[in-house]
Amino acid sequence: MQTKITFLGTGTSQGVPLIGCDCDVCLSDDARDKRLRTSIMIERGDTTVVIDSGPDFRQQMLREKVKKLDGLVFTHEHKDHIAGMDDIRAFNFINKKPVDVYCTKQVETALRREFFYAFENDYPGVPELNIYNFNDEAFTIGDITLIPIKVFHAQLEIRGFRIGDFTFITDANFISEKEKKKIEGSKVMVINALRRNFHPTHFNLDQALFLLDELKIEQGYLIHLSHQMGKHELVSSELPAQRFVAYDGLQLILD
Repeated sequence: MQTKITFLGTGTSQGVPLIGCDCDVCLSDDARDKRLRTSIMIERGDTTVVIDSGPDFRQQMLREKVKKLDGLVFTHEHKDHIAGMDDIRAFNFINKKPVDVYCTKQVETALRREFFYAFENDYPGVPELNIYNFNDEAFTIGDITLIPIKVFHAQLEIRGFRIGDFTFITDANFISEKEKKKIEGSKVMVINALRRNFHPTHFNLDQALFLLDELKIEQGYLIHLSHQMGKHELVSSELPAQRFVAYDGLQLILD
């Protein structure tokens, strides 16, 4: 059974172009330099799962013509990863049932605070959801099994995920040796690379490339990119073989 990965968004918290910025990247005519907030969609068999629903969730679902959502999984509680959850209402209407949401207890606390109206009353039209907590144990949504990988975004715990031979990590700047073992053997890995220069809470370009080599990943894709990284075409030309700059709308088919 094949797995289809769609990059819904590949940008950092403010997206690209940045509001008010007139740098070459933000003014680029290359569609690959237009980056919505980071999110991916995984389709396998009859199951569709989205990891993170940032502020651009509605736009991403419309662009990809998504009709069904079997699970919404959160990596962490920062606004650029949860802000769009209100728009699951469309799937409530289409699929005539609540959306299953998977997150840590820490993220659930933030969801209950940010979307209090979805939990505290039965007013018609609010998002309907069932929350399922995970920590470090694998869990399954339909045809998709996810293995959580604990990484750190400075002091904040984040969860990446391994699905078969595919690993997805966003918003990280540290992965322990124990958690790296969960990644070993992955053929494809998606990893955040915010910019070229050092950043205190994200891997930069050199760190992301080093990690991909350390883990002997066959194909590596860079995400959560800021305008400071440079234009897609230029960065792509500088990367080693089998290392790629991901872009919004990119799709991978994995066996």
